[in-house]
Amino acid sequence: QVQLVESGGGSVQAGGSLTLSCAASGYTSSTYCMTWFRQAPGKEREGVASIDMRGITSYADSVKGRFTFSGDNSKNTVYLQMNSLKPEDTAMYYCAADRIWSCTVLTGAGSFDYWGQGTQVTVSS
Repeated sequence: QVQLVESGGGSVQAGGSLTLSCAASGYTSSTYCMTWFRQAPGKEREGVASIDMRGITSYADSVKGRFTFSGDNSKNTVYLQMNSLKPEDTAMYYCAADRIWSCTVLTGAGSFDYWGQGTQVTVSS
């Protein structure tokens, strides 16, 4: 059974940093597409950063240069390093996974069957 567990959210001031983790079990993370999504109140869920089965990453324009997606295959865990955080980054962050060969950050949420419970990120100005 595939399970994803996020951690690392919290409250920071603008300009600060946070690192989110997503621990996967029930499959090998390197063989799945994995994407970080976020959803702010009243807004649709949007892809933030993604890594496909070839290890190619993609980022939403709003986070390029500030967020970095990485993984530790030995721990079956992926990370989202978030720097220079802005109030508009405030949202619930979710990791999602599925066997999608050429996924990108634009691959819609409906394409993913496996989701974590989410972790809240709040950035104050």
